[in-house]
Amino acid sequence: MAMLFACLLLATQPARAALKLVITEGVNSARPIGVIPFQWKGQGELPEDVSGVVGSDLRRSGKFNPLSVSEMPQTPYRDSDVDYNAWTALGVDSVLTGTITPTADGRYQIDYQLIDIVRGQLTGGESKGLGADGQLVKTDDHLLVNNRATVKASDLRRYAHRISNIVYEKLTGEKGAFLTRIAYVVIEEEADYPYQLRLSDYDGFNERLVLRSKQPLMSPAWSPDGRQLAYVSFENGQAEIFIMDIYTGEREKISSYPRHNGSPRFSPDGSQLALVLSKTGSLQVYTFDLKTKKLTQITHGRANSTEPFWDPDGNSLIYTSDRGGKPQIYRVNLADGTSRRITWQGNQNMGGQLTPDGRFLIMVNQSASGYNIAKQDLNSGAVQILTKTLLDESPSIAPNGSMVIYSSVYGRKNVLSLVSVDGRFKARLPATNGRVRAPAWSPYL
Repeated sequence: MAMLFACLLLATQPARAALKLVITEGVNSARPIGVIPFQWKGQGELPEDVSGVVGSDLRRSGKFNPLSVSEMPQTPYRDSDVDYNAWTALGVDSVLTGTITPTADGRYQIDYQLIDIVRGQLTGGESKGLGADGQLVKTDDHLLVNNRATVKASDLRRYAHRISNIVYEKLTGEKGAFLTRIAYVVIEEEADYPYQLRLSDYDGFNERLVLRSKQPLMSPAWSPDGRQLAYVSFENGQAEIFIMDIYTGEREKISSYPRHNGSPRFSPDGSQLALVLSKTGSLQVYTFDLKTKKLTQITHGRANSTEPFWDPDGNSLIYTSDRGGKPQIYRVNLADGTSRRITWQGNQNMGGQLTPDGRFLIMVNQSASGYNIAKQDLNSGAVQILTKTLLDESPSIAPNGSMVIYSSVYGRKNVLSLVSVDGRFKARLPATNGRVRAPAWSPYL
């Protein structure tokens, strides 16, 4: 009990080594968009730069390049004030604008519009449509979004991420992932508790320390509801698997067999945990039913099999095995236990994850250029190398499949990095101190 208290003592306190996202590549080739600084109708300073958060979110998605204010031809706050020709001349087809007004009860009313510049240019913002009586009436179909919300000061940043999700989905057809979090391990060698499990918003803000230990922490993995984390701890002298409720701090020990217990991964429905044990001597993949506590061995043989990851449909697992001599990625059918190799290019492939649509495999590919994050099309087998650094590991995919977060080495330190699934956009999230490893992207929250 004393160990548990010591580990969870700071579970609700902000962490000291905040992350700061640094974009390194890919913005200039992205789609230009206008994000007008929202008009503040109150006195003093607005507690949060809502439109600034939205612009940063869209830029970090790798798909948009918000214009700087100095590049904008105007800063309109209503669709009726938009000069459609001026924006079109810059290649901008969408503009987000809005106002923020303080309310009598101390909250903030946010009105915002996403304007289709091309449609507005064609109609002059005065498009017509048929009314219920068959007569022509004025419509606002050049407004892709026209919303209002009232929020507390403490919720302004969160609501800005919500606006980003709405804009992203409206313009791409994909669900946005800006209201998500990441879990990761920070190692501070000189600290009393050097191994720390932390959470932050996807962009590194609002970092919180949820667990600390004098012994290594590894392999955090989210439950599908975003409430729990499975992870590996050495606090009792050997690798053991725990599940923690991130809101209450309550923990349950799941696996503590002799030698190795590792690589926990929740099933898509949250009912099972895939994990790796060395009960038979070599490393093998198992599944553990969280309700019945039934343990089932999935892989067999003398070769080592590790790093399981569930197919989105829950009917199969991919995993890394050295049965062919060097680590490669295989898929096992859970119904009949048959396995087949799915990676062939490169000296080694490991750490595989599947995109939410099941189309692509994201993995660590080792070749003459080093260890890099790569993407394989599971239909064609084509492989694309996404990163260029020497030692990349532990990829984790955003729940909308658009981005990958991973651990890399920069300036002789372990940092977190981002790359878009198409490989065009890259960024780093270095901490102010400590080494950062083993990132895990949350589900939608």
